[in-house]
Amino acid sequence: MERIDHRGLDAMRPLEFVLNVAPHATASVLSCFGNTRVICAVTIEDDVPRWMKNQHVSGGWLTAEYSMLPYSTLDRKKRDIANGKQDGRSVEIQRLIGRSLRAVMDLDALGERTVWIDCDVLQADGGTRTASITGAAVALAIALNKLVANGSLEKSPMKQLVSAVSVGKLQGTPLLDLCYVEDKDAEVDMNVVLTERGEYVEVQGSGEEAVFTADEMAQMLALAGKGAAQITAAQREAIARADAPGEDDFNSLRDFFSKNGK
Repeated sequence: MERIDHRGLDAMRPLEFVLNVAPHATASVLSCFGNTRVICAVTIEDDVPRWMKNQHVSGGWLTAEYSMLPYSTLDRKKRDIANGKQDGRSVEIQRLIGRSLRAVMDLDALGERTVWIDCDVLQADGGTRTASITGAAVALAIALNKLVANGSLEKSPMKQLVSAVSVGKLQGTPLLDLCYVEDKDAEVDMNVVLTERGEYVEVQGSGEEAVFTADEMAQMLALAGKGAAQITAAQREAIARADAPGEDDFNSLRDFFSKNGK
């Protein structure tokens, strides 16, 4: 089958991580999977939630919040506050982000600190949760490296990188990294969260008024593994770039929107 953007069936959309887009955060990344763009910011506070103190739980905590900005979709999306409560989808996604990042963290080694992950969707074209997890992992690694550099931590409590990618079946064909048009028509939709060592953190898959076989699932998981390997390489490049002297990401952000704005 011919994909809408003429990619191969096993090809990722263009990946890009623009750093330091939210200067008041400990670290921040604009995570871009094609036309899906998510601001992922990490803020680290020297305190833990009250429930940890009350229950005498040692170590630190990591939690996440997720939202879609009103102009992130073709039709304006109401802010959650307008409905008086948080959207159920947003709650489910932010819990997924938190679980995914905690899976690769040594929370005891973090000490009595809380890591806040804020993911705000700037533009949605499918895979916002996967772009959020992937970008948040980059921002988290950079933030923790800063704490090591200033002597607040002896070593990073992040044990390895984690990333996420979507796969699915459209017109009977397994595909990697679905854009919105593909996702909305897919017979099967699956999101896979993987560590850099290829271990599964979470697999979310369902047939959309359809079914899929064990062989098809194996094909989709293999595609996810291929995509995750490519993502990990891009993550590592971005983390290394954050440590490079003279990196000016405000200019990078300007250049990014100059060439990619639409």
